[in-house]
Amino acid sequence: MVVFRPPRRPTGPPTPAAPVPVPIERQASGTLPTVAPPTASVAPSYPARPEPTVTDPALVRRAVKAAALGNAMEWFDFGVYSYIAVTLGKVFFPSGSATAQLLSTFGAFAAAFLVRPLGGMVFGPLGDRIGRQKVLALTMIMMAVGTFAIGLIPSYTTIGVGAPVLLLAARLVQGFSTGGEYAGASTFIAEYAPDRRRGFFGSWLEFGTLAGYIGGAGLVTVMTALLSSADLVSWGWRIPFLIAGPMGIIGLYLRLRLEETPAFAAEVAKAEADRPKVPLREMISGQWKALLLCMGLVLVFNVTDYMLLSYMPSYLTGQLKYDETHGLLVVLGVMALMMTVQPFAGALTDRIGRRPVIAAGCAGFLFLSIPALLLIRQGSLLAVGLGMGALGLLLVCFTAAMPAALPALFPTRVRYGSLSIGFNVSVSLFGGTTPLVVTALIGATGNMMMPAYYMMAAAVIGGAAVWFMAESAGRPLPGSAPSLESAER
Repeated sequence: MVVFRPPRRPTGPPTPAAPVPVPIERQASGTLPTVAPPTASVAPSYPARPEPTVTDPALVRRAVKAAALGNAMEWFDFGVYSYIAVTLGKVFFPSGSATAQLLSTFGAFAAAFLVRPLGGMVFGPLGDRIGRQKVLALTMIMMAVGTFAIGLIPSYTTIGVGAPVLLLAARLVQGFSTGGEYAGASTFIAEYAPDRRRGFFGSWLEFGTLAGYIGGAGLVTVMTALLSSADLVSWGWRIPFLIAGPMGIIGLYLRLRLEETPAFAAEVAKAEADRPKVPLREMISGQWKALLLCMGLVLVFNVTDYMLLSYMPSYLTGQLKYDETHGLLVVLGVMALMMTVQPFAGALTDRIGRRPVIAAGCAGFLFLSIPALLLIRQGSLLAVGLGMGALGLLLVCFTAAMPAALPALFPTRVRYGSLSIGFNVSVSLFGGTTPLVVTALIGATGNMMMPAYYMMAAAVIGGAAVWFMAESAGRPLPGSAPSLESAER
């Protein structure tokens, strides 16, 4: 019988790390030898874990400043528009009832939100394709131009119906550019920030929002106190809008100095064949669950935001006949309180999670909206301050958590596009229309508690979204490598 043997190694028996075939020889007893298993095994092949990104603290701070300043400019305009709405109604719309003028002004305000989804569908996918930084620079230019243009429009008494038409056109430019602003800015900060501090850094985005509101409201308050009603209607109202030009130049300079986010840079580093253009349909149908969650969260966030910061000044003066200057000062105080709490609340979301903080805000609006509005309706400065302050602190639960929670719903390759679509559709349908809808509901029913009921309904929808969302605090963004601070490496 022929027995095949392996070739002998001159250095001795084979090493365990490189096992060789074991010969089969019949022993004298006629039995087959027992073959011992190899001492070394081949490890299974797993995909390589992405190399963590170590953030540069100085670069993160620059990114936060640039994103927050753009947001501040956007909401400076919205704040001014809301707080000076009564004056704008007199300037741009035919004389008639004060309610009709106010409704027309808020109608133009809401019209800008109708084109925001279109802006999101253009700028969002573009940001996923060519980069976040380039698109954010473009939206900054468009916002500044649209706001500055409002300050140059002649009044209705000068050019007639052309005045409201031009106002509407400028608002549409603002709305279109804003469609790519918030989603891009929150994505920009989220992709730059380390995982363990994403909530803290994201909270500064809404700090910029509040700063813009305070800047707009403060300027309107000073103008209202120093100028007569005739001067305010004649030329004073233009000043806040003309300021947008210099602000836009500063914001554009800061954004152009920034580099792309590490997450997007990693996507670009892949071969072009491995990074195909994502169809718009895939951004919607491929992410429909995350989009529904996004829309529910944005709904409660923006309904309460626009109710408190945009509608309440007009509610105090138009519905409750509250002194206009005192009403604006109360709102300014509430926003200053929110700004003070904002960074601490953002850090809290890093410690205990986004879900508990957002859920606390939903529960608060559900159970405290009616008591808070009853306090506001008392009319005294103390009661109005307490009611508005309570609503403001509840709103911080959203302003502190959402900039970090919303980008974490989507993977890197579609984050800007899908977030832009979900965010702007929800804002357009529910957030930006809040002043108009609530004013119309009060006019139709005569029920002055409509603002509370509206916020409670939004809180129920937001609570349902929180129930289904996953916790993202301290975890890498979907589709991105872990992001660490230099001290964590």
